[in-house]
Amino acid sequence: MTEWLYRLPVSLMGLVIFAMTYLGAAAIHGIVQTLASGERGRAFKAISPGIIPPLGIIYGLLVGFTAVQVWGDLDRANTAVNREASALRAVVLLAPAFGGASEGRLRALVRRHIEDAVSQEWPAMARREATLAMTPVALAEALQLTLTLEPRTSAQTAAQREIITSLETALDARRQRIIVSRATVNWVKWTTLAVQAACTLIAIAMIQSDNARGARFALGLFATGVAVSILLIAAHNRPFVGELSVRPDVLLQVLPPGLP
Repeated sequence: MTEWLYRLPVSLMGLVIFAMTYLGAAAIHGIVQTLASGERGRAFKAISPGIIPPLGIIYGLLVGFTAVQVWGDLDRANTAVNREASALRAVVLLAPAFGGASEGRLRALVRRHIEDAVSQEWPAMARREATLAMTPVALAEALQLTLTLEPRTSAQTAAQREIITSLETALDARRQRIIVSRATVNWVKWTTLAVQAACTLIAIAMIQSDNARGARFALGLFATGVAVSILLIAAHNRPFVGELSVRPDVLLQVLPPGLP
């Protein structure tokens, strides 16, 4: 799968995948029909139809294993972003315990972190270029500021402790979303799916080699199933890329418009 395909809307992605799958099935049908003459044709017909169910089952298992990885990565990405947003919201809610300049500074740092995440980290994660070497300057400053605060009451002491915990949670959640942003279905898995699908299509074409019309129907049905499964995986493969990607909307809700 190439990068440009992942960035397409799902409708266009589906159009490309279906077109490529049908073209592949048509090519297999044409080649087999050309070769199905004389001894080769009789050899094709000698293949038992019972070979198709095991091939289809193996393909289904490969799709299932791959889909589990993809949905797991997507779930991890959503969880990391939600954890980060919840932790930052806790910082905003606890900041008034200190009031004055400290409260304003904490809120400003949280806002700056969110703006940096949306404008810099999200595009980098979409390109799979985000790394843990990217320092969250605003969060680091917020943590340092909180550690330097001198609580005067038990309420401020408790608030300071909770703010530190929330900032550490936000930092950990940020690390997790950057790590998962680099997750993808590798070329070995894509190749395995393609080869298994091709083997099943070839088997169908050979068994139906004396019935061109029936072969077209059978190949079309299985090719549709292949295209649907590939579209399902490709549309969710990159957690931060594409129409169905994880968005920073929940982070933007941490500080409502107008909140300093």
